[in-house]
Amino acid sequence: MNQSQQEKIIDLKKRYHRAIDGRRSTVDLIDSAEISEHIYNSNAIENSTLSLEETEKILLEIELDRYVSPREIFEAKNLERVMRYINKNTDKNVLNESVILLLHQMLISNIDDTIAGRFRQDGELVRVGSHIAPMPSEIDERMKDMLIEYHTTDTQNIVTRISTLHLAFEHTHPFVDGNGRIGRVINNYLLIRAGYVSINIKFINRAQYYDAFSEYDLTGKVKKMEEIVYKALLNSFHKRLAYLAGKKIIKLADYAKAEKISYSNLLNKANRQTIEAFLEKSVWKIGI
Repeated sequence: MNQSQQEKIIDLKKRYHRAIDGRRSTVDLIDSAEISEHIYNSNAIENSTLSLEETEKILLEIELDRYVSPREIFEAKNLERVMRYINKNTDKNVLNESVILLLHQMLISNIDDTIAGRFRQDGELVRVGSHIAPMPSEIDERMKDMLIEYHTTDTQNIVTRISTLHLAFEHTHPFVDGNGRIGRVINNYLLIRAGYVSINIKFINRAQYYDAFSEYDLTGKVKKMEEIVYKALLNSFHKRLAYLAGKKIIKLADYAKAEKISYSNLLNKANRQTIEAFLEKSVWKIGI
């Protein structure tokens, strides 16, 4: 991250905290409204077949039009439980191994209770693509080192800290199942605790997301993950600031038409997050 990007994040954080003063209920409403989108994207990255609409129906206890396995239903409901938990409890405990194990217990409960809430044990090896995760005997030490590094680099910018921790966590793959979802939950636990906003890594960006893991596994670099986290953080700030300011939210395409501006040019700027547009339910929007 360059200095300009760091200053932009700091400025957005300041604007956000000024905007939420006395408006906690509005913030809670925004957080709650986007839970289904978070769940859809995080589960889709892990190859869930559920659409966003189906995810919303499951959370609302509405019957689906097709058969869905109990596992996918629990994956949606359990992740909702985890997300609501961290939205309310990040200020109570610093992130440590006990918190991570609790979050995993909540996530995997009723899916596979034999592995819920514990790290991999002897004989439980994991491969993700071409990456073979470290041996179970290495997990405890790696987790301790990962958390120590995060907590002792508090003078470093938040994007680099989150990116480094997320890559180290996923490289270690401490659990038999649920590593990706818990890793993304941990990102938001730490962001919220540090006074930032939660981020939603989108399924449509899965290829870039996997490229970031490959870069780290091969070189130890975090540049590609920094870009993903940075843009996701800007997107979340832009969305919240638009709603908190009471702006009229319209599609970016409609804004381009009304202002007689090239939509492709605006879309390019939105993807680079150089304008205060945000992606909501796969549609680019902006507050006016």
